[in-house]
Amino acid sequence: MRIWIDLGNSPHVPFFRALAPEFERRGHEILWTARDYAQTVELARAAGLPIEVFGSHGGKSIFRKGLKYASRVLALARWARGRGIGLLLSHNSHEPLAVARLLGIESVNLMDYEHHPANRLSFRLASRVVVPESFPDATIASLGAAHKTSKFHGIKEDVYLADFVPDPAFADELRNFGVEPDNVLVVVRPHAPEALYHRGVENELLDTMLDRFAADQNVRTVVLPRKSYQGEALRAAHPQTNIIFPDRALDGANLLAAADLVVSGGGTMNREAAALGVPTVTIFAGKEAAVDEYLIREGRMIRVETLADVEKLRLVKKSGLNLRSGSGVRDEVVRFILNES
Repeated sequence: MRIWIDLGNSPHVPFFRALAPEFERRGHEILWTARDYAQTVELARAAGLPIEVFGSHGGKSIFRKGLKYASRVLALARWARGRGIGLLLSHNSHEPLAVARLLGIESVNLMDYEHHPANRLSFRLASRVVVPESFPDATIASLGAAHKTSKFHGIKEDVYLADFVPDPAFADELRNFGVEPDNVLVVVRPHAPEALYHRGVENELLDTMLDRFAADQNVRTVVLPRKSYQGEALRAAHPQTNIIFPDRALDGANLLAAADLVVSGGGTMNREAAALGVPTVTIFAGKEAAVDEYLIREGRMIRVETLADVEKLRLVKKSGLNLRSGSGVRDEVVRFILNES
């Protein structure tokens, strides 16, 4: 079968890259498309994925989002027609799901955040849906997808991190940015300013946290802005020399594995850090995901909501990694995607 995989956002790259060999081992061929958003294209090309790029993000404007959506649907439809595609895989990229419906292609949508507004569209467009076990049944039912949804154990990050082994050479990469092994390394990912699920939400704790981290001269804080204008604003507000804004994409898993603390206003990076057993803080200001609650109950993530919470954070070297026991999750997800018994 010819399988089409669309990469709509940066976290899709490691997730689908880990699944691809399982499909190829079964004799399937993969076609890759990507959206020019965040570092998706850069990461996909660094991973050697033969992507074709269609479309970009619409920004904050609902009107522009609609135009970008329609434009990408048309471009992908022209590309996909006549290619003999048997299955589309999407992680809530709704444009290819619309194309699959239009062209009569079977589709599987994977998702792990129940409050995303686009779920109302993507869950209905998809032929089948695959979600983690923590995803609420009531939400699935409200989206009209109870009859076509499968649940896998664990979290999606287990798919590509359950057997992760850090690259010792990554320490040299960090030295290029002024991070030595004896420094306490903090990795910070701000909120997604243009995401529908984060519209109108600003995280006031972020500036306070960055200043607190910078006050400790042994701490090196690597900040990973989501958009260039977000990075420019943060650089202007935080000129301290031990706050680092990388000028290129770094290997995400190795960066998180090297970190002593990870702080994010989003979802995937926090869950990746939690899956690796790195001390993890969520400052997400939107509606909390059930999968995050699951990780908080496991003791792998904490929530910071007040300035008093910020003061309690410990800036120390971690003792090591503590990977989740999720080695069977990848196989389970592959079986659900391919509808294998």
